[in-house]
Amino acid sequence: MIPFSVLDLSPVIAGGDPGLALRCTLDLARHAEDWGYQRFWLAEHHNMTGIASAATSVVIGHVAGGTSRIRVGAGGIMLPNHAPLVIAEQFGTLETLYPGRIDLGLGRAPGTDQRTSHALRRSLMGSADTFPQDVVELQGYFKDPTPGQAVRAVPGAGLHVPLWLLGSSTFSAQLAAAMGLPFAFASHFAPAQMMSALHLYRTQFRPSDVLKKPYAMIGVNVFAADTDAEGQRLFTSLLQAFINLRRGRPGPLLPPVDSMDGQLNEMELAEIEHMLACTVVGSPASVREGLQDLIAQTGADELMVTAQIHDHAARLRSFEIVAQVRDSLTRADAPAAPSPQAAR
Repeated sequence: MIPFSVLDLSPVIAGGDPGLALRCTLDLARHAEDWGYQRFWLAEHHNMTGIASAATSVVIGHVAGGTSRIRVGAGGIMLPNHAPLVIAEQFGTLETLYPGRIDLGLGRAPGTDQRTSHALRRSLMGSADTFPQDVVELQGYFKDPTPGQAVRAVPGAGLHVPLWLLGSSTFSAQLAAAMGLPFAFASHFAPAQMMSALHLYRTQFRPSDVLKKPYAMIGVNVFAADTDAEGQRLFTSLLQAFINLRRGRPGPLLPPVDSMDGQLNEMELAEIEHMLACTVVGSPASVREGLQDLIAQTGADELMVTAQIHDHAARLRSFEIVAQVRDSLTRADAPAAPSPQAAR
């Protein structure tokens, strides 16, 4: 069976605060490590009152320092917001502190609205268009330094921090293929081009010094509970979040409700069904069937599981069930092919 990993958005819940969110993030990471998840990633979002991981590299250090084995990384850092040297220094420092455990996933979107992007104080003129060059520059800072090299990342140079490219379209899939890097698709919120992106990545992949064959990870929302009804109930927190974001009033993650009847119009319902097509909800049996079908459909090399669940105990239980499902699928299948520790 393929590896399963965790994407945590450090949700700030209604009635809570970022401090609580970050404590829960670390607690989830410790449980995920015990349950055998491959890696634990955090994502860069700005000006979002429901997400506490804006200072992503800081939170990665918090999680890595509180765990001992699980890989910890960014899924991702939005490179247009940053000078590549700054990211090289940050992740070089993380790799120095927690050697062999750090991943760096890179996205080309700003991860926020235009006004907040300007407040981040990096010019947006052509920033997305320079993404390929920025990735190459960043990659260079992690290579062994050369004589006379004028600018070095310290720490960073020679540490070969593993890079991933992230995307919700075919652009990053083609770039990852051309650069011979592992690729993660954001199917948990933008599944429309998932199959096209995976096809392009695999067919256009060029082997590199870090990866000899394509390695593709996909995101999936999973709301697992002891019953189908409870799983559906937990899922309503994410539905409310999507509705509020679409209506221009994002906020903390709301508690689940018994029914969403009457809360969505037909257009919103169609949009949400489209955006959340890669979502598995329900009892262990339902989750097992859903994940098995998704793996068969995509041929993914790894699953990145995420869950915006209001109650922390319920969120832990969901990830515990997913780990049990993974183990049951492993026992049912032939021995898994070895996974690159970080696609080095």
